[in-house]
Amino acid sequence: MLRDRRGTETGSPSLYSPERSVASSTQSHTRASNGLDQFFSSIQDQQNLSILDFAGASQANVSFITTLGHRIFSNDILHTLDEAFGGEGDFVANQADPRRADYFLRESLDFSERSFDGALVWDTLQFLAPPLLQETVDRLFHVLRPQSALLAFFHAEEKANLVPLYNYRIVESKTLSLTPRGERKPAQYFNNRSLEKLFQKYHSVKFFLTRDHLREVIVRR
Repeated sequence: MLRDRRGTETGSPSLYSPERSVASSTQSHTRASNGLDQFFSSIQDQQNLSILDFAGASQANVSFITTLGHRIFSNDILHTLDEAFGGEGDFVANQADPRRADYFLRESLDFSERSFDGALVWDTLQFLAPPLLQETVDRLFHVLRPQSALLAFFHAEEKANLVPLYNYRIVESKTLSLTPRGERKPAQYFNNRSLEKLFQKYHSVKFFLTRDHLREVIVRR
Protein backbone atom coordinates (compact mmCIF):
# COMPACT_ATOMS: atom_id res chain seq x y z
CA MET A 1 0.00 0.00 0.00
CA LEU A 2 1.38 3.38 -1.00
CA ARG A 3 0.27 6.59 0.60
CA ASP A 4 1.76 10.00 -0.05
CA ARG A 5 0.41 13.18 1.52
CA ARG A 6 1.45 15.16 -1.52
CA GLY A 7 -0.37 12.84 -3.90
CA THR A 8 2.77 11.88 -5.79
CA GLU A 9 2.62 8.42 -7.34
CA THR A 10 5.94 7.56 -8.95
CA GLY A 11 8.61 10.02 -7.91
CA SER A 12 9.52 13.14 -6.03
CA PRO A 13 9.93 16.56 -7.69
CA SER A 14 13.28 18.24 -8.16
CA LEU A 15 14.45 19.95 -4.98
CA TYR A 16 16.15 23.35 -5.11
CA SER A 17 18.33 24.69 -2.34
CA PRO A 18 17.26 27.92 -0.63
CA GLU A 19 20.93 28.91 -0.81
CA ARG A 20 21.64 27.97 -4.40
CA SER A 21 19.92 26.17 -7.27
CA VAL A 22 22.06 23.77 -9.24
CA ALA A 23 21.37 21.72 -12.31
CA SER A 24 22.93 18.29 -12.01
CA SER A 25 25.06 17.00 -14.86
CA THR A 26 25.82 13.73 -13.10
CA GLN A 27 24.04 10.53 -13.99
CA SER A 28 22.51 8.19 -11.46
CA HIS A 29 24.88 5.65 -9.99
CA THR A 30 24.56 2.60 -7.78
CA ARG A 31 26.58 1.67 -4.73
CA ALA A 32 26.55 -0.83 -1.91
CA SER A 33 25.10 0.32 1.42
CA ASN A 34 25.98 -1.37 4.69
CA GLY A 35 23.33 0.69 6.45
CA LEU A 36 20.61 -0.46 4.08
CA ASP A 37 21.77 -4.04 4.49
CA GLN A 38 21.51 -3.70 8.28
CA PHE A 39 18.05 -2.14 7.96
CA PHE A 40 16.62 -4.99 5.93
CA SER A 41 18.38 -7.59 8.07
CA SER A 42 16.46 -6.15 11.03
CA ILE A 43 13.10 -7.00 9.43
CA GLN A 44 14.13 -10.28 7.83
CA ASP A 45 11.57 -13.09 8.08
CA GLN A 46 8.84 -10.67 9.22
CA GLN A 47 5.65 -9.86 7.35
CA ASN A 48 3.06 -7.09 7.14
CA LEU A 49 5.23 -4.35 8.63
CA SER A 50 4.73 -0.61 8.13
CA ILE A 51 7.75 1.30 6.79
CA LEU A 52 8.10 5.09 6.69
CA ASP A 53 10.11 6.36 3.69
CA PHE A 54 11.23 10.00 3.56
CA ALA A 55 12.51 9.76 -0.03
CA GLY A 56 9.15 10.71 -1.54
CA ALA A 57 7.01 8.36 -3.58
CA SER A 58 9.31 6.05 -5.54
CA GLN A 59 8.12 3.10 -7.58
CA ALA A 60 11.43 1.33 -6.96
CA ASN A 61 11.09 1.63 -3.18
CA VAL A 62 7.39 0.80 -3.24
CA SER A 63 7.93 -2.31 -5.36
CA PHE A 64 10.86 -3.57 -3.29
CA ILE A 65 9.18 -3.13 0.09
CA THR A 66 5.75 -4.40 -0.93
CA THR A 67 7.34 -7.44 -2.58
CA LEU A 68 8.77 -8.27 0.85
CA GLY A 69 5.20 -8.26 2.16
CA HIS A 70 5.27 -4.86 3.90
CA ARG A 71 3.39 -1.56 3.64
CA ILE A 72 5.09 1.74 2.84
CA PHE A 73 4.18 5.32 3.66
CA SER A 74 6.07 7.75 1.40
CA ASN A 75 6.70 11.41 2.22
CA ASP A 76 9.14 13.82 0.57
CA ILE A 77 10.31 15.54 3.74
CA LEU A 78 12.81 17.78 1.89
CA HIS A 79 9.95 19.24 -0.11
CA THR A 80 8.07 19.84 3.15
CA LEU A 81 11.17 21.56 4.54
CA ASP A 82 11.14 23.99 1.66
CA GLU A 83 7.41 24.60 2.02
CA ALA A 84 7.84 25.32 5.73
CA PHE A 85 11.08 27.31 5.82
CA GLY A 86 11.79 28.50 2.28
CA GLY A 87 10.86 31.82 0.78
CA GLU A 88 11.62 35.04 2.65
CA GLY A 89 14.31 35.09 5.30
CA ASP A 90 17.09 32.64 6.12
CA PHE A 91 16.23 28.96 5.73
CA VAL A 92 17.89 27.89 8.99
CA ALA A 93 16.73 30.92 11.00
CA ASN A 94 13.16 30.32 9.83
CA GLN A 95 13.21 26.98 11.65
CA ALA A 96 13.01 28.89 14.95
CA ASP A 97 9.59 30.25 13.95
CA PRO A 98 7.08 28.21 16.02
CA ARG A 99 4.36 28.49 13.38
CA ARG A 100 6.62 27.22 10.62
CA ALA A 101 8.06 24.47 12.83
CA ASP A 102 4.59 23.28 13.81
CA TYR A 103 3.62 23.10 10.13
CA PHE A 104 6.71 21.05 9.31
CA LEU A 105 6.18 18.58 12.14
CA ARG A 106 2.46 18.25 11.41
CA GLU A 107 3.02 17.56 7.72
CA SER A 108 5.96 15.20 8.27
CA LEU A 109 5.30 13.24 11.45
CA ASP A 110 1.67 13.55 12.48
CA PHE A 111 1.21 9.84 13.23
CA SER A 112 -0.06 7.85 16.17
CA GLU A 113 2.37 6.41 18.70
CA ARG A 114 4.15 3.25 17.50
CA SER A 115 2.74 3.42 13.95
CA PHE A 116 5.83 2.12 12.14
CA ASP A 117 8.22 -0.82 12.20
CA GLY A 118 11.05 1.03 10.47
CA ALA A 119 12.01 4.40 8.99
CA LEU A 120 14.14 5.23 5.95
CA VAL A 121 15.10 8.82 6.76
CA TRP A 122 17.99 9.08 4.25
CA ASP A 123 19.89 12.43 4.32
CA THR A 124 17.12 14.72 5.57
CA LEU A 125 18.05 15.31 9.22
CA GLN A 126 21.29 17.13 8.43
CA PHE A 127 19.31 20.14 7.16
CA LEU A 128 17.47 20.66 10.45
CA ALA A 129 18.83 23.04 13.09
CA PRO A 130 18.35 22.49 16.83
CA PRO A 131 15.94 22.45 18.58
CA LEU A 132 13.78 21.38 15.61
CA LEU A 133 16.21 18.57 14.84
CA GLN A 134 15.86 17.10 18.31
CA GLU A 135 12.08 17.48 18.18
CA THR A 136 12.01 15.61 14.86
CA VAL A 137 14.18 12.78 16.21
CA ASP A 138 11.95 12.57 19.30
CA ARG A 139 8.85 12.43 17.10
CA LEU A 140 10.42 9.57 15.16
CA PHE A 141 11.03 7.78 18.46
CA HIS A 142 7.34 8.31 19.26
CA VAL A 143 6.01 6.87 15.99
CA LEU A 144 8.39 3.88 15.82
CA ARG A 145 7.69 0.62 17.59
CA PRO A 146 10.25 -0.86 20.01
CA GLN A 147 13.15 -2.65 18.28
CA SER A 148 12.42 -0.82 15.01
CA ALA A 149 15.36 0.32 12.86
CA LEU A 150 15.93 3.82 11.52
CA LEU A 151 18.37 4.52 8.67
CA ALA A 152 19.82 8.02 8.23
CA PHE A 153 22.71 9.51 6.24
CA PHE A 154 24.91 12.45 7.24
CA HIS A 155 27.59 14.09 5.12
CA ALA A 156 30.98 13.43 6.72
CA GLU A 157 33.05 16.37 5.45
CA GLU A 158 33.39 18.82 8.34
CA LYS A 159 34.15 21.92 6.26
CA ALA A 160 31.67 21.33 3.42
CA ASN A 161 29.62 24.45 2.73
CA LEU A 162 27.27 22.67 0.35
CA VAL A 163 26.55 18.95 0.25
CA PRO A 164 24.95 16.95 -2.57
CA LEU A 165 21.34 15.81 -2.36
CA TYR A 166 20.12 12.56 -3.85
CA ASN A 167 16.99 10.65 -4.61
CA TYR A 168 17.56 7.28 -2.96
CA ARG A 169 16.11 4.29 -4.79
CA ILE A 170 16.39 0.73 -3.50
CA VAL A 171 17.87 -1.68 -6.06
CA GLU A 172 18.19 -4.61 -3.67
CA SER A 173 18.67 -5.09 0.06
CA LYS A 174 22.36 -4.11 -0.12
CA THR A 175 22.34 -1.71 -3.08
CA LEU A 176 21.08 1.84 -3.67
CA SER A 177 20.68 3.91 -6.81
CA LEU A 178 21.53 7.58 -6.19
CA THR A 179 20.17 10.29 -8.49
CA PRO A 180 21.55 13.81 -7.87
CA ARG A 181 18.96 16.46 -7.07
CA GLY A 182 21.11 19.51 -6.37
CA GLU A 183 23.05 20.81 -3.37
CA ARG A 184 22.14 22.31 -0.03
CA LYS A 185 23.90 23.82 2.95
CA PRO A 186 23.80 21.53 5.99
CA ALA A 187 22.51 23.12 9.18
CA GLN A 188 25.46 21.76 11.17
CA TYR A 189 28.24 19.19 11.08
CA PHE A 190 27.67 15.80 12.70
CA ASN A 191 30.31 13.46 14.07
CA ASN A 192 29.82 10.15 15.86
CA ARG A 193 29.65 11.75 19.28
CA SER A 194 27.02 14.33 18.30
CA LEU A 195 24.93 11.64 16.63
CA GLU A 196 25.07 9.43 19.71
CA LYS A 197 23.81 12.39 21.73
CA LEU A 198 21.09 13.14 19.17
CA PHE A 199 19.78 9.56 19.37
CA GLN A 200 20.36 9.09 23.10
CA LYS A 201 16.75 8.01 23.67
CA TYR A 202 17.25 5.09 21.32
CA HIS A 203 18.61 1.68 22.24
CA SER A 204 21.67 1.67 19.97
CA VAL A 205 23.48 3.62 17.24
CA LYS A 206 25.84 2.11 14.66
CA PHE A 207 27.95 3.95 12.05
CA PHE A 208 29.34 3.15 8.60
CA LEU A 209 31.62 5.64 6.84
CA THR A 210 31.43 5.37 3.04
CA ARG A 211 33.89 6.30 0.33
CA ASP A 212 31.54 8.99 -0.97
CA HIS A 213 31.75 10.90 2.33
CA LEU A 214 28.48 9.75 3.84
CA ARG A 215 28.16 8.57 7.41
CA GLU A 216 25.44 5.90 7.32
CA VAL A 217 23.72 5.56 10.69
CA ILE A 218 21.52 2.64 11.70
CA VAL A 219 19.59 3.32 14.90
CA ARG A 220 17.63 0.78 16.91
CA ARG A 221 14.52 2.01 18.70
